[in-house]
Amino acid sequence: MQVPQLLESDPSMVVMGKIVAAHGIQGWVKIQPFTEYLDSLNDYDHWWLGAEKSPWREFELLDCAVHGKVLVARLAGCDDRNASEKLKGLLVAVPRKDLPEADEGEYYWSDLIGLRVLNLAGDELGVVDSLLETGANDVLVLKSGSGELLIPFIKQVVDKVDLAEKVIRVDWQADY
Repeated sequence: MQVPQLLESDPSMVVMGKIVAAHGIQGWVKIQPFTEYLDSLNDYDHWWLGAEKSPWREFELLDCAVHGKVLVARLAGCDDRNASEKLKGLLVAVPRKDLPEADEGEYYWSDLIGLRVLNLAGDELGVVDSLLETGANDVLVLKSGSGELLIPFIKQVVDKVDLAEKVIRVDWQADY
């Protein structure tokens, strides 16, 4: 699963999915959501579509439904297959301010991307590049000078997440 993340070009927007195909002849699109629940995007009346280095446009969501492992949606102004095919490959984002507050001890993956990870001895292990969902638990994917390091994001390993300091402290050795 890809990770919802803040747009580098606009940190007030959070990427929540990607349009992967047209669906039918009436302008519907298929979306691969990057959210925990398939239908989470249905909570938002307006989506922003675009790409990291191109202009973004706001679309009103007219209808949305879970269709297998993807969503199908109908957007205002997208009335036929030709229009929906032009949207293929675009990212779907929502304003960060529209997301619900995370509960105590819970974090949006987008908040963890870019944080430095230090072990309890103070050794820097790397920077969070992405996260993986394994079913059993989430896994931090760190990038460092020595390559990639995977660390389970579980309370037995994660000692503290400090969003203000942009640091995650873990009970993990550099040579694991």
